[in-house]
Amino acid sequence: MNNFNFLITIFIILYCSTFSSPMSVHELLKNKGLPQGLLPKEVKSYEYNDENGLLNVYLDGPCLTKFENRVLFESVVRANLSFGELLSVEGLSQEELFIWLPVKEISVNDIDSGIILFDIGMAQKQLSLSLFEDPPSCKIGQGNINYSGRKDKGFAAER
Repeated sequence: MNNFNFLITIFIILYCSTFSSPMSVHELLKNKGLPQGLLPKEVKSYEYNDENGLLNVYLDGPCLTKFENRVLFESVVRANLSFGELLSVEGLSQEELFIWLPVKEISVNDIDSGIILFDIGMAQKQLSLSLFEDPPSCKIGQGNINYSGRKDKGFAAER
């Protein structure tokens, strides 16, 4: 390879690496065998450690959306991400029969089954993967919902 071809190759590599956009958290989920719609569109940023699987997702504040039931994302959502699983989830709650329960694990055992499992502590809930095809819009609020089922300021008008 002559010097000119070598320089052109280096230039192309540098150009592509400079202007390529980083992977979104939604693309990361998809690459790890999970649906991209598990996290809202309003994700501000995220950190992922490929060595230990630790995923931290940052939002501008707590936000409320709906899959099958209402779901609350805290300002920071943490989990251990491995292929097809989010384990030791923190910062995500789901409303069940007027009670807010923390989501502990999310897994897709077989993508062809069309089922995703949510472990909410007392039970595993099976939901259709089709609910998670696209990242949902999430309404950023000023308050939190506590786990006793009572709504604090900020989301009282959502009912």
